[in-house]
Amino acid sequence: MMNWEQRYRFVQTARTSLVLWGVLALVGAMTSAPIVRFIDLQTDWAIFRYTPDGARSLLGTLAGSMLTFIVFVLSATLIVVQLASGQLTPRVIALVLASPAIKISLGALTFTYAFTLAALARVEDRVPSLLVSIAVILNLVCIIVFFEFVQLLSRGLRPAHLMLLVGDHAQDVIDEVYPVIFDPQTPEQAASGACPVAGAQVIEFVGRSGVVMAFSLEHLIRLAIVTDSVIELLPQVGDSVTRGDPLFRVYGGTRPVSPQSLRACVAVGTERTLDQDPRFAFRILVDIANKALSPAINDPTTGVLALDQINNLLLRLGRRRLDEGLANDRAGKLRVVYGTPDWPDYVTLAVSEIRQYGEGSLQVSRRLRAMLEHLIATLPEARWPALQQELAMLNCAVARKFPDEEDRKRAGVGDYQGVGGRRFRLSTRGKETIPNWLGMTHTLRRATADPNAFQMRKLPSASSGIRSG
Repeated sequence: MMNWEQRYRFVQTARTSLVLWGVLALVGAMTSAPIVRFIDLQTDWAIFRYTPDGARSLLGTLAGSMLTFIVFVLSATLIVVQLASGQLTPRVIALVLASPAIKISLGALTFTYAFTLAALARVEDRVPSLLVSIAVILNLVCIIVFFEFVQLLSRGLRPAHLMLLVGDHAQDVIDEVYPVIFDPQTPEQAASGACPVAGAQVIEFVGRSGVVMAFSLEHLIRLAIVTDSVIELLPQVGDSVTRGDPLFRVYGGTRPVSPQSLRACVAVGTERTLDQDPRFAFRILVDIANKALSPAINDPTTGVLALDQINNLLLRLGRRRLDEGLANDRAGKLRVVYGTPDWPDYVTLAVSEIRQYGEGSLQVSRRLRAMLEHLIATLPEARWPALQQELAMLNCAVARKFPDEEDRKRAGVGDYQGVGGRRFRLSTRGKETIPNWLGMTHTLRRATADPNAFQMRKLPSASSGIRSG
């Protein structure tokens, strides 16, 4: 019987493996063809009537066409993987291979190819009319499937589509990893310090080196209840581990915990996944932006598209409690402790590298400023310090990279499109008023002659005003 790690790896393989879908299609064709032939012998149903020679000629041509389609689908998939990894980032390869369009197209073409060969082999003096007719219909359907695949493939090559795909996956992961909505009245608590002070049994990692892809919290809680202990998972999801590294600490317990049972609750592989790792989604988007902003490519518009998705993810993440590293049993007793990144970690990951590589780009500076100002205006006050720090460093970067005063003024304005979009204007004489959800308003002093100037102060809500232009 498979343990949790083995089941997790099987599911991961099923998501991305093209071989599995091809094998299933072949098995389905070899199973359904005899069934259809048996029905044909019993009923003599027919949709199309062919002579033996006509059936052989038609099925032979269709089989050759299906084989050509299969080769094209595989070749196009390899091209997409190569382009995505070269122009964007190699970390999107798994998402490309997991695309339903590729798997469904490959499975349908393979099934039809095998079914057509099975029908061709049964054409003798008597033509199995139902078998041949179904083979012809399947080939006609696959022509439509092929056209749809080409259309989806051309759309999937666009950076905006791949980044939107990453963003959609990441939002689901954020909701799963951080299910509790942030409450300003209840401060977040760190997992550190929650474990007992007494000495603990240390379980070292045994196996091939890699990164922590995911772990089973449910199974860890079950082991902790059985042994009446507290289990602490030391590395976070996405961390690299090698043989001999501490993997678990076990506190207390009426009986020892099996190291093999603990090890089976953690999946370690060669590459990070999005399953339990929201930081990996930010890593993918930031890598795409960094490559687009490199001197060799110099595509700031792609960087702005990446910031669009990063803005959405930070907005969703900032409204969640990020201290979910403590798991209790039904009686409310602490059972499992695991580390999670905090809000400054996410902000630094999402902003710092893009700000660094985008220095000197008017488009990136304006879009980055618009994102930070929007997050400050929208998220709870507890989220502001990290955002304010990044905004202050952005002001410093603008002052350093734009020697002309007029350029500094333009770079000091937030713009959701980077350049050319609508933005929030100063409601009165050089200041921009931004309301937040707490009913307070906050004034950001615009970077003019001194772009480093950054000041936030509270004003009565009655004096707030937003005007777009």
